[in-house]
Amino acid sequence: MAAVLELIAGSYEQITFGYRVQTAENEWTAKADFTHHAHTASISAVATSERFVVTGSKDETIQLYDMKKRTDHGALLHHDGTITCLEFYGTSHLLSGGEDGLLCVWSTKNWECLKTIRAHKGHVTSLSVHPSGKLALSVGTDKTLRTWNLINGRSAFIKNIKQNAHIVRWSPDGDRYVVVVNDKVDIYKLETASITGTITNPKRISSVKFLNNSVLAVAGDDETVRFCDVGKAKWVCEFRAHETRVKAVDSLILDDFCMLVTASNDGYIKMWKIHLKEELESPILLGEVNTTARLTCLSVWRPSSLQQISEDPSKATTSEELDQELDKKKKRVRETTEEVIVEDESKPKKKKKRDGGKKTVKQ
Repeated sequence: MAAVLELIAGSYEQITFGYRVQTAENEWTAKADFTHHAHTASISAVATSERFVVTGSKDETIQLYDMKKRTDHGALLHHDGTITCLEFYGTSHLLSGGEDGLLCVWSTKNWECLKTIRAHKGHVTSLSVHPSGKLALSVGTDKTLRTWNLINGRSAFIKNIKQNAHIVRWSPDGDRYVVVVNDKVDIYKLETASITGTITNPKRISSVKFLNNSVLAVAGDDETVRFCDVGKAKWVCEFRAHETRVKAVDSLILDDFCMLVTASNDGYIKMWKIHLKEELESPILLGEVNTTARLTCLSVWRPSSLQQISEDPSKATTSEELDQELDKKKKRVRETTEEVIVEDESKPKKKKKRDGGKKTVKQ
């Protein structure tokens, strides 16, 4: 197998690390490929597309790195406060959330901010884009879970969850989503917009990742990674991944197995092999690398798209299907009418937010 992979990690030391993975049958090695020191504060979020690595920081900027040219690609200056979450939709759009309560939609073609949504009264703590590209979920410090119609940039509905959630994630098929509050994972079904099960981790949860539509990897403030069957809402397997707490997890489906990647406070990034069978067994360690840094976030980069995502969201689901799903949700969830502010990018910004919310980006 000649997989071309890179491990991308952000750190408290303001540096983004890139490690090229060299694969062999039983042992994988990660060789230092690049470092990107563009931030002036610790890195809080990272996301990757086929072409770009983007990082968010407490310095209020989103820094771009071009993986094709291996160069700095500029910065996006639109948020006031820490960038808390970043997520690509395919190769065409990037979504960002921050402590300023804003959710921004960016075009990766020219890095223009297409929409600015005032998403939460407090911080935006996490966001997740539906596989169709038509919906997004966000959670914040105003104790709400919000669903956004990305076609018009408006709120589809608001659910009061009575606690501040810090992670939200769609399943790969988009029929379920999970909301994390401290040490608890609530599993929701899209069709009913209701909780179908809850699992509790021994420690506060730091990161979750769907390995497939039924298995969720959960990492918390200890050295163990646990796997949950979201259909049955129960733990099915766990293993000791690091010497200290696990900060982040990511994964890729490769050939006949799943590659799980974990990053820890101890500076290590580890690659694991796991077979997603009915009876899950503990993963096998493929390789590791010591970054010597205090890691905060992690993403696996691959040049070719692994998920078949339609660049035209209208091809992914029809408007009728989307409306049907939203109608189902509205019947079961008390809807709060709220106007969503989509800013006019032609209006003058504060001095910091020049050029319509972005710094000149290298082409």
